[in-house]
Amino acid sequence: MANTPYPQSYYAASANAAPPRPVLQGDVETDVCVIGAGYTGLSSALFLLESGFRVTVLEAAKVGFGASGRNGGQIVNSYSRDIDVIERSVGPRQAQLLGQMAFEGGKIIRERVAKYQIQCDLKDGGVFAALNSKHMGHLESQKRLWERYGHTQLELLDERRIREVVACDNYVGGLLDMSGGHIHPLNLALGEAAAVESLGGTIYEQSAAVRIERGANPVVHTAEGKVRAKFIIVAGNAYLGNLVPELAAKSMPCGTQVITTAPLGDELARTLLPQDYCVEDCNYLLDYYRLTRDKRLIFGGGVVYGARDPANIEAIIRPKMLKAFPKLKDVKIDYAWTGNFLLTLSRLPQVGRLGDNIYYSQGCSGHGVTYTHLAGKVLAEALRGQAERFDAFADLPHYPFPGGQLLRTPFAAMGAWYYGLRDKLGF
Repeated sequence: MANTPYPQSYYAASANAAPPRPVLQGDVETDVCVIGAGYTGLSSALFLLESGFRVTVLEAAKVGFGASGRNGGQIVNSYSRDIDVIERSVGPRQAQLLGQMAFEGGKIIRERVAKYQIQCDLKDGGVFAALNSKHMGHLESQKRLWERYGHTQLELLDERRIREVVACDNYVGGLLDMSGGHIHPLNLALGEAAAVESLGGTIYEQSAAVRIERGANPVVHTAEGKVRAKFIIVAGNAYLGNLVPELAAKSMPCGTQVITTAPLGDELARTLLPQDYCVEDCNYLLDYYRLTRDKRLIFGGGVVYGARDPANIEAIIRPKMLKAFPKLKDVKIDYAWTGNFLLTLSRLPQVGRLGDNIYYSQGCSGHGVTYTHLAGKVLAEALRGQAERFDAFADLPHYPFPGGQLLRTPFAAMGAWYYGLRDKLGF
């Protein structure tokens, strides 16, 4: 039997203790079968259990194995395409609903951490850093846009102020969002899994869904068992494979790379990020970084289209880190890993229903930590018959990548090259 361990990441090395979870063997009956024990699946399971549903979660590897346990750990509001893009492409009512939800995911995370006493190193404060005047103009517009939707925990940072929060000479200013922040992402997932089990939910690990038998009473098959359910929630995102072909056609797995330094010590860490905020820059192909509880720097960036694993992650990311912080040139890198996220052509999440009883959410496009927690709530609402917010997402237009699966990777990479050139030239 295959036993897929966590990747050799800093998060896996510093994860909280978790109980062994069984492999599904035999037949199980439940109200809702959730495929995937990442944030989307765990959030859905928690909201459903709190509403009285019986829930069974199937995980192909281990809880938080995919993007939920490998990401940069940053709580970032809104979507990968911001609300102004949505406003231009949908009607005012749909835009209003989606705009109101854009800041809900971070609140859900904080509510979960408090309610279930999840130990995940939650810190408040996230910075968007501007590398040029164009970026700064974008942040000024973003602040006005978000405030129009009632999001007011924002402060524009001029060149002097941004030096007070990040010791990087490359930035001309920034935007501080105090409802943003950062967490240990794998420990958040493990804490949510424990909460699911505390409410009577069951999680099976090393139990990949290999086939969905559709119909009035759908059945999810694994290698050694099956789950009969009234409803199915497909929450595999970039790790779903071709289980649901119509979902795979409109999305593409992409890889992002992360490194973690050796412990820097309190003094050097405080010099780099005095307020312990997380930071991401405003480039299309952005860099992001933050401190850990034990004062390491986690630094990520880059995109590999088609989700191939680079041969030398440190060689890709370390130069980016040194461009931001030259003083770290002699600091050792203790961990380097890659993780996949799911990209859509619109860079907006895909939410919908297949038939009457199979629901899905996927395609966070690199903006998933907050959105996935919102998605779980929206999916649970739909299963309870409250579909207004679900429909606001489901009605977003989505299209296959040009050229199908064969050409989607080179087309996307070509687009990224173009935007990467724009980043370098500052326009």
